[in-house]
Amino acid sequence: MAENRSELRKKCMTVLYQLIIYDKNHLDYNVDEVIAEVSPVDNEFVKEIVYGVLTYKNEIDVLANQYLDDWIIDRLGNTDIAILRMGIFELLYTKTPSVVVINEAVELAKSYSDDSVRKMINGVLDKIYHEKVLK
Repeated sequence: MAENRSELRKKCMTVLYQLIIYDKNHLDYNVDEVIAEVSPVDNEFVKEIVYGVLTYKNEIDVLANQYLDDWIIDRLGNTDIAILRMGIFELLYTKTPSVVVINEAVELAKSYSDDSVRKMINGVLDKIYHEKVLK
């Protein structure tokens, strides 16, 4: 049975989380192998999100830091970083409707982050939507 986009985003989050851990510990990895461990079935959506976040990581982090009040992205937990980066990437670089992107990020944060971080992720994505996407 085909997985829905919510399930695929959860896999993207897991892959991005693992890559953050590898990077923080200065470990070598092959992105395709990490994706295959999490999502054995080849899926273009997962690859698009993961490679997109990696490609635009610096721009995404600069933008996140701009909208995180008195915080920087590196202070967030690894899961929270993965969710926020994924949401920003989808908002700016895909055709996914913005309301869907924000809702999906908030739903992931409800499951994997505490309430204050969920609100922070929602706030950052909402600000980016209003100041970058609507213009």
